[in-house]
Amino acid sequence: MKTPSASEVSASATALPSTTLFLPLVTRGILPPPDEASRRIRVPPGFAIRIFAEGLNGKARMMTFGPDGALYLTLMNAGQIVRLPDRNGDGRADRVEVVAEGLALPHGIEWLGEWLYVAEGDRIERLRDGDGDGRLEIRDLVTDNIPPARGHVSRTLHFGPDGKLYVSAGSSCNICEEDDPRRAAILRFNPDGTIPADNPLAADPDPRRRPLWAWGLRNSVDFMWTPGGQLWADHNGSDGLGDDLPPEEVIIAVLPARHHGWPYCYTPGLGPNLPPASRMEVQDPRMPLPPGFTCEQAVPALFTDLAHSAPLGMESGGSSAFPLEYRDDLFIAYHGSWNTTLASARDCKVQRIVVEDGRPVRSEEFASGWRAPGKMCGDPTTWGRPVDVLFGPDGAMYISDDHGGRVYRVVYTGP
Repeated sequence: MKTPSASEVSASATALPSTTLFLPLVTRGILPPPDEASRRIRVPPGFAIRIFAEGLNGKARMMTFGPDGALYLTLMNAGQIVRLPDRNGDGRADRVEVVAEGLALPHGIEWLGEWLYVAEGDRIERLRDGDGDGRLEIRDLVTDNIPPARGHVSRTLHFGPDGKLYVSAGSSCNICEEDDPRRAAILRFNPDGTIPADNPLAADPDPRRRPLWAWGLRNSVDFMWTPGGQLWADHNGSDGLGDDLPPEEVIIAVLPARHHGWPYCYTPGLGPNLPPASRMEVQDPRMPLPPGFTCEQAVPALFTDLAHSAPLGMESGGSSAFPLEYRDDLFIAYHGSWNTTLASARDCKVQRIVVEDGRPVRSEEFASGWRAPGKMCGDPTTWGRPVDVLFGPDGAMYISDDHGGRVYRVVYTGP
């Protein structure tokens, strides 16, 4: 895609009548020919979706773009990280290149300088290419102060605006009191794996407690920072209270050294929780409260949605080439339900959370059509289940799919 030069822009502008209204430039992405994704998946008018890569075996999960501009992806069950380059710029990955293998349930990945950090089931490693062959053969253990892979085994990592390494670790169970404080929590490390001196429990006698940043988060598969620097996480609620409880806590404003509810409490109701936190957490009837703890002490969600929606990867539209009205919003991959009644099946889709003045105010479907008619998202006949959402250097949206073994690319094509 060619960007107009300053002289071209100037010439075209002077040729137009003085009454012309100039609108912000929105880039149109390269679009391959129609394919199965474009036939199946519904996106809003003005957008188009295509398959970027397919035939990915081993559960395609979390993504990041490397210093080389290529897309990197974890294949969790295969123990691999693959690179999906588009060197000819045609909107399709040229090939699937395995750059690391033999990893223990690799999930979250992110670059810091020449190192690719990867969150595995029970450790954080960093990888780099030492001989220039494109494979990341040098492996360095950052920390193994991570709970063992049991129950929710995925681990996600991101570097915060403070330069620290944040790691989410889910619970070992559906609903229980954990004996390992690192479960159902977000942990915080220095990039070398040491404990930051300003962690809430940095000097605790129990070394497992030292990395704790926030807790009471049953399974925050992803998290991010807002432009204002606030940490937002999603949260997969527990099963066993029927189709509608507890509501899925889609956006939680994570606060350090605070409890965020699970397993004792959840945020009731659906939609935005303004202005703020007009709905406080309520007790889960299955769990007695520990001495001295009340649900009023738990941090309530900012935005909730239908139970069993299973929000996973989340990404702000700020770096997209989408129209301006999408740039402040949040896009979340819903994995969909496997254990509701069919009448209350939760769709596998990408949901747009509209953010105004820094607060989520409403949501709407952005991409859907992966679920087979009359089936659950967990049914084998489902065509795909979104996992992660990421915007690339080209401004397009990339969506990973751990059921169909694909990555999709969504571009804005115009009105």
